[in-house]
Amino acid sequence: SGISKGKGFAGVVKRHGFKGGPASHGAKQWHRRPGSIGASADPSRVFKGKKMPGRMGWEKMTVHNLKVVKIDEKENLLLIKGSLPGKGGDLLTIKGHES
Repeated sequence: SGISKGKGFAGVVKRHGFKGGPASHGAKQWHRRPGSIGASADPSRVFKGKKMPGRMGWEKMTVHNLKVVKIDEKENLLLIKGSLPGKGGDLLTIKGHES
């Protein structure tokens, strides 16, 4: 487990994978916008949990089933095959297999 890389303020296309609007045929400046975010007079609000633009990344992530390649006690190293959350030098929590 560790903290993923922060990606700053991201729009809905990058953050949630929205398709965006058409590139042509009268599309005026809404190519990467989310579109409608709610109904009209009823319910007169935006529902909680609506996918919107905002800060992306910098969240706790856990990666399962990674293989330990080597344990070097002399150099105090643990070599793991696969990608890990965060950038180089970040602290990680390693948990063993529960059997």
